[in-house]
Amino acid sequence: MNRAKSTLEQWRILQAVVDYGGYAQAAEKLNKSQSSLNHAVAKLQHQLGIQVLEVKGRKAFLTEQGEVLLRRSRHLTQSVDELEQLATNLGQGWEPSITIAKEIVYPTDKLVDALQSFIQRGRGTRVTIIDSVISGTHDLINQKMVNIAICAMPPKGYLAQPLCECDFDLVCHPNHPLAQFDLIEDDKQLAQHLQIVIRDTGSNAINDTGWLKAEQRITVSNFHEAKVILSREMGFCWIPSFLVKAELERGQLHRLNLHGNLQRRITLNLVIPNRDNQGPASKLLESLILEQHDIHPSR
Repeated sequence: MNRAKSTLEQWRILQAVVDYGGYAQAAEKLNKSQSSLNHAVAKLQHQLGIQVLEVKGRKAFLTEQGEVLLRRSRHLTQSVDELEQLATNLGQGWEPSITIAKEIVYPTDKLVDALQSFIQRGRGTRVTIIDSVISGTHDLINQKMVNIAICAMPPKGYLAQPLCECDFDLVCHPNHPLAQFDLIEDDKQLAQHLQIVIRDTGSNAINDTGWLKAEQRITVSNFHEAKVILSREMGFCWIPSFLVKAELERGQLHRLNLHGNLQRRITLNLVIPNRDNQGPASKLLESLILEQHDIHPSR
């Protein structure tokens, strides 16, 4: 293995000399003697066999080659600083990664807003988001495969903090035969048409989401796929209101009025599967998600 000719300390000194405008200024900032900085840079240039600085008057200037090397050196020293900070964080119990299970009906913008704040304070913790549906979310919670979960009805034995309510609209294309009715009187009218349902992501799922009396069904993985099918004048589907608001306003989708069931509503909850072993990064992200819903629990 070839040993490096230079050291990180030499590159940091070079950066300081450039950033502070000279040896004297850098020596004062670094609390070192000016002669030691001169010696470090001179030795660096000798070891590299190339001149990186030239002094004009009392000020040091980068050579063209020095500009290239200095730019690359900043990436190097930053990476080392981040590595050392990561070691400190791990020593303090700060998690290197967090996994979130999110029901696909939860508004993504709320989570993104929370993550935007978390990234600024998260000390480099990586975040993985898993979109899940019903028993798929339960599986992830029960198996302790995620740090945070956002779900509808939580599995038995877990405490849940209600976050928000999600309304669903029953929709179809404006040219679909169902759209001609001002009011759908009973389920029999729906049962004669194709229903689009969302697949339960659980390993032992036996049902898909929503009303399932239609003889014909197409099962998809998400609401984006459901809306594509609806746009072809095929079928009907229960979809979160916030996901179809724009299409309804533009007349691209039609809201069906079902007698006695104009709209469906569920409550979405936050669950910490393993509260006893929850780390500081997970606690921070949890608090930021709660803040999105104006929830500020005392700790």
